[in-house]
Amino acid sequence: MANGGPQVRQRIVTGAADMISRRGLNATSIREMAKHAEAPLGSTYHYFPEGKQQLATEAVRYAGEGIARVLRKELRAGPAAGLRAFLALWRGIVIDTGFRAGCPVLAVSIEEPPPGETPPALVAAAEVFDDWEDLLAASLREHGAPPGQAEQLATLVVAAVEGTVAMCRAKRSIQPLDRTAEQLQALIAGAVGS
Repeated sequence: MANGGPQVRQRIVTGAADMISRRGLNATSIREMAKHAEAPLGSTYHYFPEGKQQLATEAVRYAGEGIARVLRKELRAGPAAGLRAFLALWRGIVIDTGFRAGCPVLAVSIEEPPPGETPPALVAAAEVFDDWEDLLAASLREHGAPPGQAEQLATLVVAAVEGTVAMCRAKRSIQPLDRTAEQLQALIAGAVGS
């Protein structure tokens, strides 16, 4: 029986999200995730009896909801504020980790699934991206962007920021994020007529 209850379980999920953001899913074993979370391997299997995919799915949902929570809060002030918060969040992650961590949602999304399978973590990643896009699109519509443009711009924001985070990691520079930020801010201002 695992000790520590919800706190241990949450620590394992948080640790798994961090490991996936740094190394990807395929390069990370459940044993390494448990060790990174400073949790006994037995506890990991107790809380995640289906193994690595179950843990990865929860880690993706956890990371996605954390970002969605920031977006929901900041989008109250409008899409420009939401974009600034989204960019600031990723800027902080990339810089604070010395360009070693990116997005666990993206990391799961780009890995090759087994032939003929759609792993639950990949399904969760698609749902997270949909959630982020929906939040951004709704704010854009509420602030005057035509519906079709709002959806397209929301997809562009998520795709551009996710891709730019990967570029920052590769280049060991925050410059790609700064350049992307400037262009996305201009597009949002144009869409809402600011």
